[in-house]
Amino acid sequence: MRGINKRNKVRIKEFIIRHITERVLIAAGILILLYLLAALYFTSHFFYGTVLNGVPVSLKSHKDVDKIMENHVQTYKLLLTERNGESEVLTGQDITLSQNERNNIPRVYKNQKSYKWITAFFIPQKFYVDNLFLYDKVKLADKIKALNCLNNKTIEPQNASFRYKDGTYEAVAEVYGNKIRKDTLTKVITAGIKKGAEILNLEDNHCYENPVYTLNSAKTRNTLEALNEFVKTSITYKFGTKRERLDGSILNNWLIVDDNLDVVINRAEIMKYVKALSKKYDTVGINRSFQSSVGKVIEVKGGIYGWKLDKEEETEAIYHHILQGATVMKEPAYAQKAVSREGNEIGDTYVEINITRQHVWFYKDGKLLIHGPVVTGNPNRGNPTVVGAYMLNYKQNSATLAGLNYKVVVKYWMPFYGNIGLHDASWRHTFGGEIYKNRGTHGCVNAPLYLAKKIYENLEDGTPFISYEE
Repeated sequence: MRGINKRNKVRIKEFIIRHITERVLIAAGILILLYLLAALYFTSHFFYGTVLNGVPVSLKSHKDVDKIMENHVQTYKLLLTERNGESEVLTGQDITLSQNERNNIPRVYKNQKSYKWITAFFIPQKFYVDNLFLYDKVKLADKIKALNCLNNKTIEPQNASFRYKDGTYEAVAEVYGNKIRKDTLTKVITAGIKKGAEILNLEDNHCYENPVYTLNSAKTRNTLEALNEFVKTSITYKFGTKRERLDGSILNNWLIVDDNLDVVINRAEIMKYVKALSKKYDTVGINRSFQSSVGKVIEVKGGIYGWKLDKEEETEAIYHHILQGATVMKEPAYAQKAVSREGNEIGDTYVEINITRQHVWFYKDGKLLIHGPVVTGNPNRGNPTVVGAYMLNYKQNSATLAGLNYKVVVKYWMPFYGNIGLHDASWRHTFGGEIYKNRGTHGCVNAPLYLAKKIYENLEDGTPFISYEE
């Protein structure tokens, strides 16, 4: 009994396996048949999800494609979405849109091999046929030209900018504006029509001119940092007891941010500022009230003595101070200095030349060191000695002086204005009086040897020479 039951169990098991196998084979056969039938169907139909130039033809017959395309061109509309929520529409009728009968759609048939129809459920079936549509290019150009986005008032794009306020700079947001790139717009619209696009976002398609630098640009942050470093500059100028302060409230007007957001320091504006300082504080040639040795107060006019800024050097100095954001107290660069900023600036060491009285006095540290008669330039021959305030240029021992009709050697040469100076004159035996009117010099001041020697030995470069007539 046990042997029989065992054989029955084996037979039952074999029967079940055979039955299942038969059903699997039948099901497989059905599936293969269905797949082949579908493949046969797709020999004349488009795959699932097929789109031609934006036109859905999913599961449509190849022979119906012309009608589908004809319907598309008759109802075609292209919506242009613009900035600020505005939009415009182009229609197929506007540009005489039509289907090109000599198109390349058959290439799509070849690309969609019918036995691969199942792949359409996993691979997008979007195709572009480059010669599918025809349109009137002139009408399209005219339609684009008439678009509102090209004819509205143009707002130019602007980079992020900078504003000086309360001692510092702050960044100002960029302006996007509404300026259209016409060439780009034309290309985008043309491509959109060919592809059957129904909506074109001009922003997404880069049809607008945009600012290069925005608040979020690294260059904007770097420029803002540089500007704020520059306006930290503080220069306090000393002009004797007077002070002039240059800080961000002034120099912010000299900072220019160019189109590349680079900061340019305007040297011309710096020079303009330095010239204003020069005009205010230079004293060369001013009228000076002078207490003469003969007891009179003389108004000394002209001359080259006094303070004179070196405008070029100080302009460069300010430029470099700004680059460093420096804080300094200083005197400006001078091309020439006087001995003092007080009173008439002459101080208490000077040479006084009284042409009227033909006499010279030399004061050192407020004390009269020596004085004596002299002979000055001959006014009747057009060689008067200059009047005004001057200073010793240099002094030279044993100098040869030469002119058109003379050449002499002097021991003590003290020029104070070009080739005019004070010196000894060994060829003269008398000085003072009215000698200068008939036998005066070519402009120099001739002095006796003892007088010239004493002055020479105690004179220093820059010592004022005050020459006047009563």
